[in-house]
Amino acid sequence: MGLILIAALSVTGAAMAVGSADAPWLVLVIAAGLAVVLGGSAARITYLELVDSRREAAADRARLAASYSELSAARVDEHAAYVAAIESRIAEREAALNQMDMALAASQRRAATAIRKKNAERQRADALQDQLVQAEDRATNAIIRVQALEGELLTLRAELDSVTAAWHAAESVRRHA
Repeated sequence: MGLILIAALSVTGAAMAVGSADAPWLVLVIAAGLAVVLGGSAARITYLELVDSRREAAADRARLAASYSELSAARVDEHAAYVAAIESRIAEREAALNQMDMALAASQRRAATAIRKKNAERQRADALQDQLVQAEDRATNAIIRVQALEGELLTLRAELDSVTAAWHAAESVRRHA
């Protein structure tokens, strides 16, 4: 606005310097005044346009900020739902892992018990095998002893038969005598 005022003063000074004739000077002053008024109006219109465009830009930025805020809120809600879903899946997987750990521990206990039983049965089988070998040795010794005793029995029977026959013969001789 100050520049327009300076322009008006310079036009007025120039018009005074141009001439002394009343008509051209008056036309020049009117034209200059009109130019100043039109320039001021143009400046005022430009200023108002600038203010309006700034207000519209500010309103656009406010609408963008509001829509961004809504979008951000929606994203926050989506993120919260995603986090809840992932946490739920993690909890399910952890529960499944805990169940598997418990099942594995139970299986390991059963396997250890079965191995202990198997080892005990193996020791028992080994002991029974040793007893069987000893029993077979005793049976073999008994068979050999029985055979030896049968041999002695046969020998003793033969001797008994010969002694009995000799006694019978002696008895018969004694009866005849």
